[in-house]
Amino acid sequence: MIELYISSLITFFVVIDPPGCAPIYAGLSSGASPANRRAMAIRAVLVAAAILFAFAAFGEVLLKSLGISLDSFRIAGGIMLFLIALEMVFEKRTERREDRAAKVAATPEVEDVSIFPMAMPMIAGPGSIASVMLLMSRNHGLEPIAVVLAALATILALTLAALLAAGPIMRVLGAKIEAVITRLLGVLLAALAVQFVIDGVKQSLG
Repeated sequence: MIELYISSLITFFVVIDPPGCAPIYAGLSSGASPANRRAMAIRAVLVAAAILFAFAAFGEVLLKSLGISLDSFRIAGGIMLFLIALEMVFEKRTERREDRAAKVAATPEVEDVSIFPMAMPMIAGPGSIASVMLLMSRNHGLEPIAVVLAALATILALTLAALLAAGPIMRVLGAKIEAVITRLLGVLLAALAVQFVIDGVKQSLG
């Protein structure tokens, strides 16, 4: 159970990337009051949590209704996570997030950034949705599922803390240290993604 918790924790941490969300949120909410920034951060994490827990609970049913096997989803999800890992290693993911944030910030009428782009797609994006569904499909029984959900809840709480402390985090980390951490996490995610694909192929071939 401890190994499952740690592996799930690493997966969610790498995909959701709380340290990477913090500077984006700091830039988007720079014109808001402290109280408004706190409210938007809490709302963003709550909405993202609702989306991710909904996919954790009903994702498998959704796949079955669409005629998609879990093995196919494991392979597809693994490939998707591998592409995200490549973007992290070569810093393409950070650039794309910053471009998206700049577009939102350049629109004067957009004031509340909690739903878009923070809750979705930055926190509850394709990678995190695929990850939660993959981990839920790999683990059966009350205890393993509870462990995976506990790991998800831990990362969401860490994400909330990162958003609330976005300014101080940016001053402590700096751009260079954040880039190094992002690349290291990208390598870990690539290995996890390959493992998802291997598991899916093994299961599909019996």
